[in-house]
Amino acid sequence: MSEAALRLDGIVRRFTQGRGMLEVLRGAGLTVWPGEIVALVGPSGAGKSTLLHIAGLLEKPDDGEVYIGGEACGRLSDDRRTRLRRHHLGFVYQYHHLLPEFSALENVILPQMIAGAGRRKAAERASGLLAKMGLAERASHRPGQLSGGEQQRVAIARALANNPKVLLADEPTGNLDPHTSAAVFDELLRNTRQAGLAAVIATHNPDLAARMDRTVTLAEGLLVEVQRP
Repeated sequence: MSEAALRLDGIVRRFTQGRGMLEVLRGAGLTVWPGEIVALVGPSGAGKSTLLHIAGLLEKPDDGEVYIGGEACGRLSDDRRTRLRRHHLGFVYQYHHLLPEFSALENVILPQMIAGAGRRKAAERASGLLAKMGLAERASHRPGQLSGGEQQRVAIARALANNPKVLLADEPTGNLDPHTSAAVFDELLRNTRQAGLAAVIATHNPDLAARMDRTVTLAEGLLVEVQRP
């Protein structure tokens, strides 16, 4: 069997709360394989965003280990963690976080150039990704000229720009109306499956969760597999 794309082993995360400590994650574990899309569900405040930040090497756990493609990341230098994020991880957030002064195309070009790609090659890939998202005719538009659904599709294209191994998405359609949400989620799933990525997607929507390969929920700081009918 191939190496797991992402493995979380015994993840613990505590925060100071008044004079005490709040333990949000109490030894959470998860293994995600290449090509597998996992829904992450749970009530607000359960720690879903914290878990995704740790999985994405944006935050360090108080205990436990994160493995990206089999590589333990806990003791890596900040520079090595940054390189792993840049080349192996893609992020989609609830809000698109596009750079407003740049066009849709430029927003997808920039992360590739930061990772070392040449402008021409980056532009070709960006154009192709935006076309897959149905945005070929909107590539020259700035975010303020795009609808909410179009902006989020650009954000998905940006997340896929550097051919990541793992895609992490935190309520990626949470700010959209139901019709637009369904359309954007269709594009997210289709492109993630076509690329063969491992993905963890946090959502409050049970219909969206049911379309993924399996579902896990955060319960008392632990990840628990949700049994489907």
